[in-house]
Amino acid sequence: MVTNLYWMQCGGCGGDTHSFLNIENPDIPDLFKALDMQVLWHPTLSNGTPREHQTILDKILDDQLPLDVFCVEGTIIRGPGGSGMYDLMHGKPKKDLVAKLAHKARIVIAVGTCASFGGIGAQGEIEATGMQFTREEKGGFLGKDFLSGAGLPVINLAGCPCHPEILQGVLSTLVNNIELPLDEFNRPLEWYGLLVHQGCTRNEYHEYRVEDRIFGEKGCLFFHLGCHGPLVNGACNKILWNQRSSKTRAGVPCVGCTRPDFPQEYPFFQTRNVEGIPLELPREVSRPHYMAYKGMAAAAAPPRLKKRETNI
Repeated sequence: MVTNLYWMQCGGCGGDTHSFLNIENPDIPDLFKALDMQVLWHPTLSNGTPREHQTILDKILDDQLPLDVFCVEGTIIRGPGGSGMYDLMHGKPKKDLVAKLAHKARIVIAVGTCASFGGIGAQGEIEATGMQFTREEKGGFLGKDFLSGAGLPVINLAGCPCHPEILQGVLSTLVNNIELPLDEFNRPLEWYGLLVHQGCTRNEYHEYRVEDRIFGEKGCLFFHLGCHGPLVNGACNKILWNQRSSKTRAGVPCVGCTRPDFPQEYPFFQTRNVEGIPLELPREVSRPHYMAYKGMAAAAAPPRLKKRETNI
């Protein structure tokens, strides 16, 4: 049975699409073939005329064409004053079409952090919001009680951009009617149920508090350089980018792009701290225990780690 997919680009940069284009195993044509999935429309992959596109939309809205999977990329723009006139499609607010399609769809997927939580415009005059969340607050554009035709909330695939293998895995799971457990932010636990820190090749430096203050070293980036690895959920060190690397493996701090409050309002690449103790600690870690443990750990750090030597 063919599964119909419609992909809509809202307020955003298109980075999630470009990330998806990098998928390799399988590539996009083989993935859609394996899932018996028909792409009704995608702003980058489709080559139909505007009139053909409008015909597809009319058929969906008139219930002549079933919409199985509705993917939204980019934030929903409601400004100014809730009118949606900042983001138009054929002279009409795009947000109104999003609402209509979401209520026709069997499955709704928010691809990327902007579509999931509002992203960069969530606190600006464009009145941006995610599909079912505005940053950490549940509700968003469709409302906290929204359920798709399959009885599911909006599936949030957070990330800036979303990792292509996560989208592949979620599509494969849902199309095959396999249960997809979600966390409190409607993110699939299979990919968002672990910290970015888990699997980081710099973990030993973190445990012994061997801290880096400048880029280009091999130590931990959490204490001074703003790394969010121990704070945020994501699979970057589980399924590597381009099957090769991740930010922390390349010596770049995790910027926490899967968090509902991304992008943060304080500086990147700088850890907020009081007397060297980070203001934000790993989840379920008490501050007194952390201060005592990390002080002892730093004193016990092996010489090879202090020298940034990874091989014993």
